Amino acid sequence: ELFLQTAERYFMVGHRVTYYVFTDRPADVPSVPLAEGRQLVVLEVRNYARWQEVSMHRMEMISNFSRQRFLREVDYLVCVDVDMKFSDQVGVEILSPLFGTLHPSFFRAPRESFTYERRPQSQAYIPRDEGDFYYAGGFFGGSVAEVLRLTSACHQAMVVNQANGIEAVWHDESHLNRYFVYHKPTKVLSPEYLWDEQMLQRPPFLKRLRYVAVPKNHAEIRH
Repeated sequence: ELFLQTAERYFMVGHRVTYYVFTDRPADVPSVPLAEGRQLVVLEVRNYARWQEVSMHRMEMISNFSRQRFLREVDYLVCVDVDMKFSDQVGVEILSPLFGTLHPSFFRAPRESFTYERRPQSQAYIPRDEGDFYYAGGFFGGSVAEVLRLTSACHQAMVVNQANGIEAVWHDESHLNRYFVYHKPTKVLSPEYLWDEQMLQRPPFLKRLRYVAVPKNHAEIRH
């Protein structure tokens, strides 16, 4: 509810927007008043026993629904975690054929400290001398066609990993980072588009926080 309420206040105000909400509990999605030209579409998906699988399967879900309907219905996809809230304007400045967001924990860190997948046998493997940034899995997007390419590639890589008994160190985020190493985003967003005030101290040069985590008990949610 908070996600939708704050999105109506801050996200793409004045533009046509379709909120596609993936959930295994469609009856629990709240009714929130939407502005003209904006609609909510609830897409029922299956549940998984482990939170890691829920996270990883989002790539499969996005790619499947892109083929089934997104290509016909919208121009751009903005793929975000829903356990967040908007706290400042997020508009068309983010749009580009393919965009990623700098992870708030690593945007000032040296490449050696990035938590890339380092096992060569994994499909998400990134050598230590490659990679520009560490991207967050919770805010990425672009044109539907480009997002379809990204999510399909990541999903196929996960299928291969699973067949080989491998789970990337940071799940879908590891595969996203691998994809961005070899398919450079056309736009890179700063951490003001994805921030967690409970876990990170806000640096003075970060004047605005546009999309932020809400307080939650990670252990309780995940287990």
